[in-house]
Amino acid sequence: MRASAWLTLLLGAPCIAYSQTPIPNSPRAPQRVMSLSECTDALALDLLPPERIISVTYLAHRSTDSALAAKAARVGINYGNAEEVLAQQPDLVLAGTYSTPAARLLLRQLGAPMLVVPSADNFAEIRSTVRLVASAVGAEPRAEALLAHMDGTLAALARTRPAHRIRVAAWSGDGYVPGRDTLFNALLEAAGGVNIAAPPGNRSSSFDIEQLLMAHPDVLAYQADEPAPALKTDTADHPLLLRLYGDRRITYPELYTECGLPESADAARALQRQLLAVVGRVGGASEPGGRP
Repeated sequence: MRASAWLTLLLGAPCIAYSQTPIPNSPRAPQRVMSLSECTDALALDLLPPERIISVTYLAHRSTDSALAAKAARVGINYGNAEEVLAQQPDLVLAGTYSTPAARLLLRQLGAPMLVVPSADNFAEIRSTVRLVASAVGAEPRAEALLAHMDGTLAALARTRPAHRIRVAAWSGDGYVPGRDTLFNALLEAAGGVNIAAPPGNRSSSFDIEQLLMAHPDVLAYQADEPAPALKTDTADHPLLLRLYGDRRITYPELYTECGLPESADAARALQRQLLAVVGRVGGASEPGGRP
């Protein structure tokens, strides 16, 4: 179909709203899916074979997560532009709530077949989001298999929780830390840790190095993806922090704390292994408010 004809079709088409579940690989199931955000990239690549995905964003292709990058290498690439949607002619566009706002606005005005996928900040929301996308693309069996693995991992984590509270601060040196209403907090709690750096109800909180030292966390958590040299990385590697916490630092993957995915449970499992290793190496965790 020529782009002009496809545009004419879009002008008369409603935004996507499935009242019934499409059958996988049937004419009713989208066969040309396009994703406009890194989180929907990961969901599409989890749920669909590559032949049913026209493109994912350049972020997936450049991801520091090797598994996501390997999957993305098998499909096309886009930069989140509405013009690319017109050129690639998908029968479903997956977009994030906060990604590519100009493209989403134009696609809504055109009546493009688009599903805006909400973010997921805990495991209950991950279940809801995965099932929402799976219903739209006709991939329920695959979704339920992924969620079953996730729930099995969470159950195993609950059985192997550390015997004592391990007080953790996510520290990047930029003056902000993830709060309680974040996916990082959900992963940390599943792993058996306690987020000490932010009060309940906050998504993020100001937290400088003096506050960090006064809080006496047992462990500092850093993003596994090393950022480019900057003032905040200098602060993150402050000599005092290296002296006090050189053997009590763990890492967490950015992708699975930024995007709610079934694999986030595996990231929580990796966190727990690191927490238990630290406790085993340096001794038991401190009591709340005590020095490490």
